[in-house]
Amino acid sequence: MAYLCRMKNLRNSTLPELEALMHELGEPKFRAKQVYEWIWKKAAGDINDMSNLPKGLREKLAGAYHIPKVKIHHSQYSSDGTIKNRLQLHDTHFVESVLIPTEKRMTACVSSQVGCSLSCKFCATGYLPRKRNMDFDEIVDEVTLLNEQAEKHYGKHLSNIVFMGMGEPLLNYSNVLKAIERISSPEGLGMSPRRITVSTAGVAKMIKKLGDDEVRFKLALSLHAANDAKRNEIMPINETNNLKALVEALNYFYEKTGNEITFEYILFKDFNDSIADADDLVKLYRRVPADLVNIIEYNPIDAADFQKPEDDKVMAFMRYLETKKVNARLRRSRGKDIDAACGQLANVDHAALSGSGQEQ
Repeated sequence: MAYLCRMKNLRNSTLPELEALMHELGEPKFRAKQVYEWIWKKAAGDINDMSNLPKGLREKLAGAYHIPKVKIHHSQYSSDGTIKNRLQLHDTHFVESVLIPTEKRMTACVSSQVGCSLSCKFCATGYLPRKRNMDFDEIVDEVTLLNEQAEKHYGKHLSNIVFMGMGEPLLNYSNVLKAIERISSPEGLGMSPRRITVSTAGVAKMIKKLGDDEVRFKLALSLHAANDAKRNEIMPINETNNLKALVEALNYFYEKTGNEITFEYILFKDFNDSIADADDLVKLYRRVPADLVNIIEYNPIDAADFQKPEDDKVMAFMRYLETKKVNARLRRSRGKDIDAACGQLANVDHAALSGSGQEQ
């Protein structure tokens, strides 16, 4: 591992930087494009796989550079078709990602950090320490692996990507944006940014920066309570990024980009599921040009005492939103039987588990 740490990550090199490197090595300029295509179009994991490069050049590159690819360590398969993956990074850290197939969509739910620093009380990842940010190329690998998995198991390419896995994407801002740029480029998956959604627990300053940078992807706010007192209780980030600041930031983002904004709202029994809570949500919805409110059923975790509300209370909540002309959708969780649903990603060591729903 110490040896690899001294090596440079070849994927951190831009095409102009590769051209400059080829000049230093006495190689023709077109070799840079060949290397670049091996890295991004052909997803090479080893410099020695670059078969159209001269052996001498491959040896020179291999002496100073490496390609730290992400690998699938374990996969678990849900009865509803969802696949949860434990991904191993080059430094032996792990993250989890989820492939969610539906009739109309093939969605990748991806992580952006190893652990998380925000400590949301209902989220399994929030009980993990943040080890580090994921590098942009690791995020690209994550998406590429899920796309390959979608093709293998369902014969379809990814149609959508949501940054709703482990970590807070806006606290890994540059890597997330660079990864999205690569994923949406012709050298990557060529996916439209309009099919990518970045979810945030609410970092007002960075939401405004998204507007300044005129990003083209969608934004989702993990809201979960529509008044500051309750949101402070379950999401400590609200103490420094309150609802007033978030409303201002979201309006700024929309003015700058015109991009779709979604609210994510998990229902917790006897906490945020009353008609009064629904009315708070209506009032907040009217202050922001949000396209949609996703009402999400809660998925229990061992570390928290929250429970899922009874169905009649959920339906009453939804009916109230409907009467107030809120565009709301009840989202049923997928992959609950393998702890792959919303809020359940906790980097469980699948190797210690048993069952037919896993493969190594």
